[in-house]
Amino acid sequence: MKCQDIIQKLEELSPPSFAEDWDNVGLLVGRNDKEVRKIAVAVDATEDVIKQAVSQKVDMLITHHPLLFKSVKRVTNEDFIGRRIVKLLQSDISYYAMHTNFDIMGMADEAADEINLQSRRVLDVTYEDEISNEGIGRYGKLPRIMSLEECAEYIKQIFQLAHVRVYGDLDATLETAAISPGAGGDMIVSALQANVDVLITGDIKHHEALDALEQGLTIIDAGHYGLEQIFSPYMNEFFHREMPELARADIHEENPIKDI
Repeated sequence: MKCQDIIQKLEELSPPSFAEDWDNVGLLVGRNDKEVRKIAVAVDATEDVIKQAVSQKVDMLITHHPLLFKSVKRVTNEDFIGRRIVKLLQSDISYYAMHTNFDIMGMADEAADEINLQSRRVLDVTYEDEISNEGIGRYGKLPRIMSLEECAEYIKQIFQLAHVRVYGDLDATLETAAISPGAGGDMIVSALQANVDVLITGDIKHHEALDALEQGLTIIDAGHYGLEQIFSPYMNEFFHREMPELARADIHEENPIKDI
């Protein structure tokens, strides 16, 4: 299957038009006419992930976070990003990223499914027409009433996390929640407007958390990778279902945050 044909299917799933203006999605490195027999899926195009892709003779790498955000003036082996691009090109691996377009058309509902969020609605609407609206995150009712401590343990279990950071009274009663994988500081205002009891997200800063608590919003910070790791199983299942003829590499990623 040609790379461009795979891209067509990926963009039917998560159209690039849904990506934020500041984002950089799509084919970022390599050839769109590349014949692809084996693909690899990962959250980040780290040096280790690319090394695994090369060793497993992958033809196309698909990640959530783009390797390239800002423009570059040169691509050499003298910096860490350049070295990764060179390795991809040397190995003739086509590299594609699907970031905020997947956050909106994929990640949001999958995260809500994972925690069994009921009566869900879009947390931060970024697109709206007469038929529907789409956007970042979801909010709704938790599957049962639980304390903040119980909810934190629930999130740890579902996402297989060693720990989460919790802001608020551990005995607080929760009925409603918002979930927004990735960096969620910008979602605090939307969560307050949705009048939910807890925001489940990542990368919350100290003062953001304090301000949220002062306004009655508790927070469970599961880390940026902690929630977005669902990208890989989601996409591997997508390829298994939609393009079973493609072989899939076994890429191992670890949460970059270590518990010591």
